Amino acid sequence: MNTHPLVARARTAYALLIRVASCLKCPFLLAVRLYWGWAFFLTGKGKLSDLSRPTEYFASLHIPFPALNAILAGATECFGGLLLLIGLGSRLISIPLAFLLCVAYVTADNEALRAIFSDPDKFVSAAEFQFLFAVLIVLIFGPGMISIDYLIGKKFGTPASEPTTRSA
Repeated sequence: MNTHPLVARARTAYALLIRVASCLKCPFLLAVRLYWGWAFFLTGKGKLSDLSRPTEYFASLHIPFPALNAILAGATECFGGLLLLIGLGSRLISIPLAFLLCVAYVTADNEALRAIFSDPDKFVSAAEFQFLFAVLIVLIFGPGMISIDYLIGKKFGTPASEPTTRSA
């Protein structure tokens, strides 16, 4: 099939764009994990170092068992953040972190949650959104090749995040 030289150049340029952008996937996922993992760690450590403050705050939001939930939230953020940092169990720890952030939206920032369609800027500027977005990126795309998860997957078989090709 004879194609126009301009179309051929556009295809070549697009293929180059895809190759270059694909090379940025691992550094991007590493940056997301490092930045937000550290942020989760600091947030959780802050809760655990002075449990009276989150306990009082949770009680003011009428969250049942505020002391227990402060410990659970702090531990999930602190240790989940560390796991994100090193890339160990990244997708697995993303699930409780996402749940924690959804609960935070519902209880602590319900006004922003209700404004999801009427005032999207309010919804996306909430701190919970930024943390939730980062966790969902890791959950959906995995931790990347610069992670312990990747090394474990490489040693013990094809990682679940790597699609296998099937012959029809």
